[in-house]
Amino acid sequence: MNYLSERWRIDRRHALRAMGTCISLPMLECMVPLRAKEKATESPRRSAFIYLANGVHSLNYQILKSGKDYEFSKSLKPLEKHRDVITPISGLHHPGALGHHHNCINVFLTGAKLGPSDRNTISVDQKMAEVTAQHTRYSSMEIALTQGSLAWTADGVQLPALRRCSEIFASMFEEPKGGIEAQRKALRRKASVLDDNLAEVRQLEKKMGAEDKGRLDQYLTSVREAEIRTRRADTWLDTPLPEISAADRKRTNRDIPKTQAGEYFRTVYDLMVLAFQTDVTRVATFSLGGEGDAFSIPEIGITESRHQLSHHGGDPGYMEKLTNYDSFAIEQFSYFLTRLAETKDLNGKSLLGSTMSLFGSGMCYGHSHGNANLPLVLAGGSDLGLNHGSHLDLNQSAAGFEGYALDPEGALTSSHYQICGRPVNTDAHMSNLLLLMAQRMGVESEQFGDSNSILSLQS
Repeated sequence: MNYLSERWRIDRRHALRAMGTCISLPMLECMVPLRAKEKATESPRRSAFIYLANGVHSLNYQILKSGKDYEFSKSLKPLEKHRDVITPISGLHHPGALGHHHNCINVFLTGAKLGPSDRNTISVDQKMAEVTAQHTRYSSMEIALTQGSLAWTADGVQLPALRRCSEIFASMFEEPKGGIEAQRKALRRKASVLDDNLAEVRQLEKKMGAEDKGRLDQYLTSVREAEIRTRRADTWLDTPLPEISAADRKRTNRDIPKTQAGEYFRTVYDLMVLAFQTDVTRVATFSLGGEGDAFSIPEIGITESRHQLSHHGGDPGYMEKLTNYDSFAIEQFSYFLTRLAETKDLNGKSLLGSTMSLFGSGMCYGHSHGNANLPLVLAGGSDLGLNHGSHLDLNQSAAGFEGYALDPEGALTSSHYQICGRPVNTDAHMSNLLLLMAQRMGVESEQFGDSNSILSLQS
C-alpha cells in the first residue's frame, strides 16, 4: 500500500454496492488528506466581533478596580464564570468618532476618521481575512440585525450582511440548488456579465468629469468585490461541503421570530461556532443592531427599542431596563464563550483557545452620544498568546486621573458620564487593541487605523 500516493484514502460517503445501500461514516483517520494531517499540529486562528449599539448604562457597567482582583459590575455579572479567559477593558476610544455618534458603528472596526464626504477604510476583520481566506471556503462571515455589517473593504465599501438564520445556514452548508454544474454555469454567466459591464464602463469613464468619476469609482469597487466573490465561489465548487450532524442542523437551520431575541442571538452564535468548527471561515462579525434601530426584548419585559432606552434622561425605569438589556446581551455573549469552550476543532482542541472574540460598542453613554471610555470585553485566544484574568483600565493609568466619582456608599455618580464623553487618556486609541488582534491573526503590520502603539493586556 503506497501511503504517499493517498490511494488508500476512502470517501466519507462509502457505498455498499453489494447491498445497494449507502451509509455516511463518521470521520476516520483514513479520510484526512496528508496535507491536512501535516497542518493538524496547529489549530487555525479565528476572530469574532460582536457589536452592541447605543452604548450601555455606564453607572452599572463600569468596573471600579483594575488588575486581577477586580469585582464584576452588575451588567457584566454573566461573564463572571469566564473570568480566567476574558479581559474587560476601560478607557479606549476612537478619536475619529468623537462628536459624531452616527459614525460609532462605522468606525468600530476601522479606526477611521470620517467626515461628511470621507470614505471609510478597511475593517480589521477584513484585514485578517486577507491572511485567512486562502484556507477557507468563505473569506468572512457577516451577520447583522440590520442591512449593513461591521465589515468594510479596503476601498471603503460596506459588505452586506445576512440576518435570517436559515439563510445563513444555507449559504454555508447547503448544496447549491440545481447541483454543482448548474451553479458553476450560473457563476460563470455572472462573471461574464460583470466583465462585460466593466468593459463598457471603462469606455464611459473617459468622458466623465471628476465628480462623476468619484461616484463611478465607488460603483466599480462594488463590482470588483462581486467579481472576486463570484470567482472564489466557483473555485470551491468541487470541494465537498462539511458534514453537519443532525443535532447541529436542528440547532442552527431554523428561523426565530423577532419576539424571541434570546433564541435568535444563541442561534446566531451557534452558527458562528459551527462555521469555526468546520473551518468554512475564520473571521466573523455580528451586529446586534444599528445605533437607531436595535430592537426591543419583550421576553424580558422590554418593549422599548434599545435606542429609546439609551436616551433615558435619568428616568429610573428606563435606566433599569437599559441595564437589564445590557445584562441580557452580555449573557448571550457568555453563551457564545461557553459554546466555544466546549466545542472541539479538527485537532480536538477547544475552539475558545484559538478564537479571539471582541464584544463591545462604539459608544458608551447613549443619552449624550458619549463615545469615549468604550465598553469592551476581549475573550479567548489563549493559544494565540493572549493572557486574561485582569481588568485593563486605561483611565486609571492616565496621568492626573483622580479616580471614579463615587457617592458615600461607593456607587458611581452621574459625574461619571463626563468620562464617557471625553477621553481621560487621549493616547488610548481603540485601534491599538485592533492592531494587537490583527497581529495575533498573522497580519504583518505595525499600524492599523489610527493606532499609536500596540495594546498590552498587562494592567
